[in-house]
This record gives sequence, C-alpha cells and structure tokens, in this order.
Amino acid sequence: MASEEASLRALESLMTEFFHDCTTNERKREIEELLNNFAQQIGAWRFCLYFLSSTRNDYVMMYSLTVFENLINKMWLGVPSQDKMEIRSCLPKLLLAHHKTLPYFIRNKLCKVIVDIGRQDWPMFYHDFFTNILQLIQSPVTTPLGLIMLKTTSEELACPREDLSVARKEELRKLLLEQVQTVLGLLTGILETVWDKHSVTAATPPPSPTSGESGDLLSNLLQSPSSAKLLNQPIPILDVESEYICSLALECLAHLFSWIPLSASITPSLLTTIFHFARFGCDIRARKMASVNGSSQNCVLGQERGRLGVLAMSCINELMSKNCVPMEFEEYLLRMFQQTFYLLQKITKDNNAHTVKSRLEELDESYIEKFTDFLRLFVSVHLRRIESYSQFPVVEFLTLLFKYTFHQPTHEGYFSCLDIWTLFLDYLTSKIKSRLGDKEAVLNRYEDALVLLLTEVLNRIQFRYNQAQLEELDDETLDDDFPVLQDNLEVYLGLQQFIVTSASGHRLNITAENDCRRLHCSLRDLSSLLQAVGRLAEYFIGDVFVVRFSDALTVVERLVKVTLYGSQIKLYNIETAVPSVLKPDLIDVHAQSLAALQAYSHWLAQYCSEAHRQNTQQFVTLISTTMDAVTPLISTKVQDKLLLSACHLLVSLATTVRPVFLISIPAVQKVFNRITDASAQRLVDKAQVLVCRALSNILLLPWPNLPENEQQWPVRSINHASLISALSRDYHNLKPNAVAPQRKMPLDDTKVIIHQTLSVLEDIVENISGESTKSRQICYQSLQESVQVSLALFPAFIHQSDVTDEMLSFFLTLFRGLRVQMGVPFTEQIIQTFLNMFTREQLAESILHEGSTGCRVVEKFLKILQVVVQEPGQVFKPFLPSIISLCMEQVYPIIAERPSPDVKAELFELLFRTLHHNWRYFFKSTVLASVQRGIAEEQMENEPQFSAIMQAFGQSFLQPDIHLFKQNLFYLETLNTKQKLYHKKIFRTTMLFQFVNVLLQVLVHKSHDLLQEEIGIAIYNMASVDFDGFFAAFLPEFLTSCDGVDANQKNVLGRNFKMDRDLPSFTQSVHRLVNDLRYYRLCNDSLPPGTVKL
Repeated sequence: MASEEASLRALESLMTEFFHDCTTNERKREIEELLNNFAQQIGAWRFCLYFLSSTRNDYVMMYSLTVFENLINKMWLGVPSQDKMEIRSCLPKLLLAHHKTLPYFIRNKLCKVIVDIGRQDWPMFYHDFFTNILQLIQSPVTTPLGLIMLKTTSEELACPREDLSVARKEELRKLLLEQVQTVLGLLTGILETVWDKHSVTAATPPPSPTSGESGDLLSNLLQSPSSAKLLNQPIPILDVESEYICSLALECLAHLFSWIPLSASITPSLLTTIFHFARFGCDIRARKMASVNGSSQNCVLGQERGRLGVLAMSCINELMSKNCVPMEFEEYLLRMFQQTFYLLQKITKDNNAHTVKSRLEELDESYIEKFTDFLRLFVSVHLRRIESYSQFPVVEFLTLLFKYTFHQPTHEGYFSCLDIWTLFLDYLTSKIKSRLGDKEAVLNRYEDALVLLLTEVLNRIQFRYNQAQLEELDDETLDDDFPVLQDNLEVYLGLQQFIVTSASGHRLNITAENDCRRLHCSLRDLSSLLQAVGRLAEYFIGDVFVVRFSDALTVVERLVKVTLYGSQIKLYNIETAVPSVLKPDLIDVHAQSLAALQAYSHWLAQYCSEAHRQNTQQFVTLISTTMDAVTPLISTKVQDKLLLSACHLLVSLATTVRPVFLISIPAVQKVFNRITDASAQRLVDKAQVLVCRALSNILLLPWPNLPENEQQWPVRSINHASLISALSRDYHNLKPNAVAPQRKMPLDDTKVIIHQTLSVLEDIVENISGESTKSRQICYQSLQESVQVSLALFPAFIHQSDVTDEMLSFFLTLFRGLRVQMGVPFTEQIIQTFLNMFTREQLAESILHEGSTGCRVVEKFLKILQVVVQEPGQVFKPFLPSIISLCMEQVYPIIAERPSPDVKAELFELLFRTLHHNWRYFFKSTVLASVQRGIAEEQMENEPQFSAIMQAFGQSFLQPDIHLFKQNLFYLETLNTKQKLYHKKIFRTTMLFQFVNVLLQVLVHKSHDLLQEEIGIAIYNMASVDFDGFFAAFLPEFLTSCDGVDANQKNVLGRNFKMDRDLPSFTQSVHRLVNDLRYYRLCNDSLPPGTVKL
C-alpha cells in the first residue's frame, strides 16, 4: 500500500500546486501532461479507486473520476473482463457508502460514471444495473440517490452521444421504454405519498381563503368536480427532505417526458399529482408565512416551494410541446388544459386583498415564464384541436388570458403575452380564410374579445394612461405602438396661437413646467397615433375601397391638413422652452404625419384611377395641397428626419399614385428647378437620391388608364434628358478630352463627383428596371453619355478600388435593367474592356492587397458576368470561353487556397449559372439522341473546362466554410434536377463516386454537421444513378480504404448497410455507417505503451 499512499500524497500536492495562484502556465502544462500520461496507463484505475476511498481532496476525487470516465467511454473494450467486474462492483459500493458525505458535484459525477458503465454493459454484463436503481428509489434512506441515478440514466441512455453503435442506441432505447411504466408508477407513488402524508396535518386548521376559491368559470372549465375538490385542498407545508425528494422526482419526470411517447403510461393520477405541485408556484400564502416567520431558513423554504411549482410546470410544458397526440391521449390532454386554466383563474382572481398585478408580482418570475410558455404552446400547438370540443369555453379562456396579459409585472412578460395574442390572431385569420362561409359567425364569436384587446393595447401606449411604464422604454420600443386621436390633434393644431415673434425668430410661448410636460405627453401620443392611422391604410383599399371610401377620405384630408399646418408655421424651426424635449417631439409629429400620409399612397392610387373616370377636382386639390406641404421641407435647412419623410412621400406620389397633372403643379416645378440649379446647395446624399428618383419617375413612368398616344412621350423624353444632363454636368466634365487637356482636379474632389453622380444615376436605373420598354428606352437615351463617360474613366481608376466599386455597381445595375436598350455592340465593348482590365495581376492586387473593397470590386465584376452568361440567345455566347478561362485560370487559383470566403460564393455562382444556362455549350443534344435515349450518349464538348469546373466544386467540399458548402451542394443538386448532371457519362464514369466519397468523409469527420440531412440526400441522388455500382463496387472499396478499423469491423459495417433503394432507408443506412465507423475508430484507439509514476 505504500506506493498507493505515496502516489496519493504526490497527486494531492500536484493538484494543490496546479490550482495555486502562483503556478505558471508552463508548470501547469507540465502537470497536465503528467496527469494525462498517468491516466493512459493500464491499471491506473486501481490507484484511482484507492484515491477515491482514501482522500478528502475534491480535486483528487474529480481527477480520479475523470480517469474512470475516460476508461469506460474510450477504452472499455480493451479492459479485461475480471477488471470490469471489479469496477462494476466497487464503484456502486463506494457511492452507497459515501453518498451522504460527498460534495454534490462529486456524487453526481460518480453517478454519471456508474451510468456510463450501464450504457456499455447493461443488461448483458451488468444485469442488475436498472434493478439497483429501482431498489434505491424504493428504499426511503436512498430515495434521493436513486432519483439522481434515474435522471442521469434518462439523460445518458435515452439520447446517447455518438460514441455508441446505432444498434446499441436502439437497444438501449428499447430497454428503457420497457421500464417506463414501472418508473412512472414509482415516481407517482413518491409524489402522492409526500403529498398525502403532509396533507393530513395540513387539513386540520380552519379553512383559509384558498380553500374556497372556485372561480365562476370553474363549472365550465372543470367538468369533473372530484378534481376540482382535490385542487382546492390547502397546499401542505413540506419539510426540507420531502421538498428535495419531490424536486428530484419532478426533474426526472420532466426529462422522461422529453423523450417518451404520449401513451397510457402517463396516467390521470400522475397528471393530477403534477398539477397539485404546480399549485406550489401560485401559493402566495406560503411565501407570506415564510417572510412573516422571518428566519432565513423559512425564506429558503418559500423559494423551494416556488421551485416545485416551476418544475411541475416544466413537466406540463414538456407534454404540451408534443404535436403528435394519439387518440387515446386526447382526453388526458383536455384534462390537463382544464386543470391549468383552473390555476390560471387562481392567479388572476381579483379579490379585495390583492389586485391581480400585485399577486403576479409576488409569484416567482420563473413560474410566470413557465406559465406563459404553457399558454403559448396551448395556442400555437393545441388550440385548433381543442376548440372543437363543445365543453371548452374559448371566450372565457381569452378573458383569462386578457387578465393575465395586462397584469404582467414586467415589460418582457407583457411582450411575451402579446406574442401569444399574435399567434391567436394568426390562427383566427387562417380559420376565416379556410371557412369564408362562416366568416361572420367566427367574427361574432370573438368580436368583443378583440375590441377589448385593441382598446387595452392602445391605452397601454398612451402617456395619458401609462406614463410611468412608457418613460422607462426607449423610442425604438415605442416605434411599434399605437393610441387615441382627437384631443391630441386639437392640442397640436392649437399651438399656432401660442407662437410669438422674437428677435431671433419664432418662439413657442409655453413655458410653465407642467404645461411643457403635458404638451410633451400629448405630442408623443399623437406621434404614436399617427403611426397607428398609417397602419390602417391597407384596410381601405382593394375590394372595400368603395364601401369605406368616405372614412378613408376623412382620414386622408385630416392628414393632409396636419402636414400642411406643420410646414406652413414651420414648427420644426420654432424655439421652445425645453428644446431638448419639445423640439424633437414637434419634428417627430411632423415626420409621422408625412409617413402616415405616405402609407395611404395605394389608396390615393386607387382614388386616382376612379377620379380619372370622373375627373374630380377633389382629388386634384388633395394632391396639390400635399405637394404644398412637401416642397418647403425639401431644403438643406430642414432636419434630416423630416427631410427624408418628405422625400419618401414625394417618391410615393411619383411612383405609386402617378397623377397626370403632377408635373404641372407649381410646387413640383419648384423642386425641379431647385435640383437642376447648379448654384443650389446639394441635399444630403440619401435625400438627393430620393428626390432625383421621384423627378425621374414623374417623367418616365406611364400614366395609369391612358392609351399610349396620350402619354406625351416626346415632351417627357426631352425633359428627362435635360434633367439627367443637369444632374451629371460635373461628371461629364471629368471625361479626358484630347483637344483641350483640362486642368487637373484634386483626386478627392473627383471621387466626390463620381460618388454623387453615380449614386443618383444608379438609383434611377434600378427603379426603372421593371417598367415598360418605352420608359427604359427614354431612360437609356438620357443616360447614354454618362455611360460612355463611365467606360472612358474606368481604366484611369482601376487602381482606386473605392471608385471602381461604385462604377461596377453602376454597370451591374445597367446590365440588369437596361442591357436590351444598350444594344449588343456597346455591351460587347463594355465586357471586353472589363476582361482586358482585369488581368491576373489586377485580380491578385484587388483580392490579396486591397482588403474588403478590392474583393467587393471583383465580386461586382463576377456579378456582371453572371448577368451576361444568363442571357438567352446566341449574342453573348462568344464570350463564354474567355469568361470560363477568367474564372478557372485567373480568379480560382488566387482564391482556392485562401481560407477567407470572399469572392468564392460569387465565383461559384457564376460557374453554376454558366453551366445552368449554357448546358449545350458542353453537351450537344441532338433530336435523334433524345429520341433514341439510352442508345446514343450526348456529345460532349469543351470537356477540359467542364472537368475543371467540377473539380473546383469537389475541392470546395473539403473546405471549412459551411455557407459555401451548402450553396455548392445546392447548385449540384439543381443541375441534377434540371439537367440530369449525375446521369451524364463523364460525371458517372469519372466523378460520381469521388463526390460520394468526399461527402461521406465530411460526414465521418463531422466538419459540417449542420448539413447532415442535405448531404445524406445528395449521396442518395448520386448513388441512385448506379445503385448496383454503389453496392457492388463503391461501398466495399470505401470500407477497404477506411483506416482505424479491422477487417471484421469492416464486414459488420458492410453487412449493416441495407440494400434498400428508397430515400429514407438509404439515408438511414448512410448515417448508421458513419456513426458506427466513428464508434469503431474510438474503440480501436489503442492504449499507449509505457508506465508513468506520479
């Protein structure tokens, strides 16, 4: 024993040294290596067994258990059976002898090690593993220990990690399922016994308020009076030991419920018992008693009781989250709902002693969270199933949910409840859509509840009703809310009378602190209200336009009035008593009124087409007045928030509404003049782009309801050309001129001009790209000179990646939107220029030395080529060889070995589009060949390029980037679906099994585990081209080439791969092969030779 004794002392001092503050990292590494080597020795476990029984040092015990864990999980196959028997006998004895004195984390680890042995050896070599656990549970002295063992067994055996063979995993699950009924019976017994034992003593005091709390809805919600009576019993006071046992039992149940199927094993008495314990969470009385009695132990008791409620709700939610409910379990489910709603009544019951909110505040926060989870699961998973039961009162349930929602003590709780209402509204919407005939009946059933919900939500976001809570939130949170109208609007419109003129301008003559505060609240409410009004816009258009016309007209007229008022009296420039608060408020109201009006642009468009038929002056006035409100705001003196709101409204009028007379309104002409005036100060970038888009659209977009000959295209075309010419005046001056060499402008100024012009022109093209041919024609005529200037400037800026980036963005947008209008010769010239400029050296400089901007430049260039290769017809086919050569010989070699994903995604998309849209460039399909399918193979052309592209795809699967892997796998699968890629002779004979091999290796190495399913399906699609070849040649060859497994194991792997040819069975076999191969490799990791003494 001396050596063991000496080793123990040495280990204790090493451990103390390792965890000492003064130990250097270098020394820690040495100790770690020494300990690892010791653990690898054959027979090290004997020392560890001695250490465990002889030390009180936590570090030493933990280390010893880790050695056992490593031995059992990684080396168990090589341990002699005599040693295994000894370990199986000694560790449980050790646990039994010391479980009460060991620290809990050591005890739990020891339990896990014993369960690990069971995972390997039960029932064949460790036949009494599970019976021992059941005996521990049944013996009162060891019940807690038995429950810890049971929970660990459920965790480790029901869903084991991959270090077991599939056959063993299936066997373990089957063995456990056989024990479920016994285990659930035992757990029910434990919980019932504790409850009954303590209930007897608890039932003697005089009846407390809780015992009579049966709500008004009870008769509906709970059909069985017996359970109602049971649930009304006073909650017993448990001792610490009983609390502990019950919490362990409930934890076991929660884990068991996560994997066992819903079945008759889960008995009504078990469910009722769980609900008894769920009541602990809503038992305020127990908490009160604990705090009154004052001792810290009592407070802890109160928390423990609350925790029992949380654990019981976890069990209920595990059952609730199962979507698949067998017929025989439906009744149990209904009973669960009834009992939970009984609890919901209990915690939302309003009596004099407590308001609901203060009651909820007193409950454990985790309990409220669990309860909210229950309600969310009920509405999302089960409502459609339960609503059909006549005895389930949905409206009463909504009343309870309503009370629960609006008495939540925290913001997070309230928002979680609003999510539940959203789920309910989605359910209701889909129900109405599927049963249009019953629409009225469904709506009538829920109308009162929904109106109540809306009113309360509106109140919640008004300062008038809820200032305290709203002050805590930031503006972003408020941006999504809504409130009630008339009063706030009158306050806002009445501000004019308080404006006085001072030396420095206009000032708002409201100074009293109380008045300022009230004005602040009123303006904030008005902002929220305007948002709400904007969100209602969609309910006035389409089929209901005529029916709700007068309501919508009233709203729009009021909005126009409010926006005009704000612009006329320039509230955004007024001085106020509290500028940091009131000025942002006034700006926000003005911006929100413009945004709300913009939301009605689709309604105005519908009105426009109606007005066109009736030629109504009312519509013209609405639009003109709106423009009077917008135009003064398009100025550099206006704050950005307000300026952008005005610009967006202008864009909507020009793009969505498109009134014929818009261009002739003086206010619009004023904007034209301001934008084309070279001396006028330029707006901020975003606003400038929006205004130019609006002006361009006014001239380019066809007017609705007018024939082609009344569109006035000639005049509009001239106007558009002069607009674009004015916008790109400075840009055209940059063009190199051979006749008169211009004075050199500083590079930074040149860049600013390029940026400002191209951002505007690109936006104009992008917004016209989906429009009629005529609009695009006019647009291109106006832009022609700018495009040529850009092409001429491009070579000069090839080394300025920021400029090149903007130019290529512009060209990309041109190619996407106007390539037909640009014509073939000019398009060819552009492509040729780019191909000449992007030499290998230039590409390398961009990708390797210019960082993200350089990579972006190359990506934009590849995107332009993607547009080119997708073009149907023969026009751009001559470019294919040089595009493929650029990809494979110039770009690919630079990026292939770089770990960075930059450029790769775009390059592979270009290769995919090249194949997908130009299949006949590689496979010449003749009519005769397709008629005689199977006799004549398609002719193959450009084979080297095809092979190089496929090789690049194969290489990409060996790299760690999961996004690229997923994208490229999708591309291959698409090419197979559309073009039968895997069936082509060249792929089938030279590449097919290489790809399968790579994908299988990826699964074995677990490098892209998130894509397991997609990889399995791809392997099936490839193998299905030649199943015979896969089973007869590939699989044996693959297994032969596998290292780390012996011949016998390879045979087993081959035998276990079933010959099934359907997708589910085949992919199951693939995953089994991968799992078992990894498992065998783990088993075969041999022990290192040599012995190390501590």
